[in-house]
Amino acid sequence: MDLLTIVLVVDSAIRLATPLLLACLAGLFSERSGIFDIGLEGKMLGAAFAAGAAAGVTGSAWLGLLVAIMVSVLLALIHGFASITQRGNQIVSGVAINFLAAGLTALLGQAWFHQGGRTPQLLGDARFKSLTLPGADALAGVPVLGPVYSELISGHNLLVYVAAAAVPLTWWVVYRTRFGLRLRAVGENPAAVDTAGISVTWLRYRAVIICGVLCGLAGSYLSIAQSAGFIVNMTAGKGFIALAALIFSKWRPWQALGACFLFGLLDAIAIRLQGVIVPGIGEVPVQLMQALPYILTVVLLAGFIGRAIPPRAGGVPYVKER
Repeated sequence: MDLLTIVLVVDSAIRLATPLLLACLAGLFSERSGIFDIGLEGKMLGAAFAAGAAAGVTGSAWLGLLVAIMVSVLLALIHGFASITQRGNQIVSGVAINFLAAGLTALLGQAWFHQGGRTPQLLGDARFKSLTLPGADALAGVPVLGPVYSELISGHNLLVYVAAAAVPLTWWVVYRTRFGLRLRAVGENPAAVDTAGISVTWLRYRAVIICGVLCGLAGSYLSIAQSAGFIVNMTAGKGFIALAALIFSKWRPWQALGACFLFGLLDAIAIRLQGVIVPGIGEVPVQLMQALPYILTVVLLAGFIGRAIPPRAGGVPYVKER
């Protein structure tokens, strides 16, 4: 395999890992606060539809992104209301969000656009275009450095760079700020946080809102950056893979980056191997390649990550002592 092929595969892996990373960081904020979120998939799907629909109507990718974040935050607040205020079962609430988003996006897509649930194809400013960084064209012909800089580092759309910047920002917020300290504390011992005079409810709601914003970015990436519009069920389980990556990374941002890149790399390799003839085996089945990321998820979670201990108060509604 030559350098250019490696660069192209890694470049594809970066693009495929971006929505996983944004959703994974979203789940990190929510679950660090003690609110388990199975509904990452639903929030991503709702945001993807909102972004595709709004960008198609207005012709602006930025307005599509804004509407997507609003829809995702609304779904996050519904989950927060059920889990925090009403002290309901967080797993059931998350699953309900997934079903709600899957049904509504298909129904509204067909009712509004009459294209089988799709939104109209996006053109021009309705999509986030690839950005060429300074010097990328000049360095393109330089051996090794040129392809790495012009293909791997340059040439991505804005949301890819936002996702990359979100990793150190998340690390700094979680481990170097007062909010992050309280966030980690409320996920471990909310009673102690309450005793210190800090509102557990408000802290968890803020974490849920941040989760909604990041899921909005992830969904927007799918429909107005990576693709040119929304199609039915376009998340295709990415929210669940992001959840698996979160467990794989043990709720830590830098490890989440590595886990999401691993899943993205495997997906990129699977796409690359479709239709390839393997000596002694024949053509690699497309179905096997498509299932490979999910097989890896099961294998890794079954025995290669060690014991992943979630926040101790995760999934447990907090009842203020009187």
